[in-house]
Amino acid sequence: MYIKTVTAIALCAASAFASAQTMTKSEYDAAKDRIEMNHKTAKKSCDALKDNAKDVCKVEADGKEKVEKAELENKYKATPGNARKVEEVKADTAYDIAKEKCEDQAGDAEKVCKADAKAAHERAKNAAKGKA
Repeated sequence: MYIKTVTAIALCAASAFASAQTMTKSEYDAAKDRIEMNHKTAKKSCDALKDNAKDVCKVEADGKEKVEKAELENKYKATPGNARKVEEVKADTAYDIAKEKCEDQAGDAEKVCKADAKAAHERAKNAAKGKA
């Protein structure tokens, strides 16, 4: 009786895990293509901007693509490693954007801005790795 119960629980858990991954390879490929198409559109919209605003726009577009691809990969193959990768990519993207925005400032203000961005990046990376 005990073994049958344990076996039934194990089968239910395996079934639940299998149904959690509902994305097929073709759905994954289609989603990846959409992300790449949206990225191209976002980068084209940056062409109308000038100076650092254009640079920020491009970094934001690149970062959004990286985050969406990491999230897609985690959705397709949900693992603790992929979940951690999503958080790390988000931290890196936020840092890249913050650094680019700091370039609108000059002198000490720019240095302080970049130092603050780096400190926030380190905190976010440590949080993604499970460190406090």
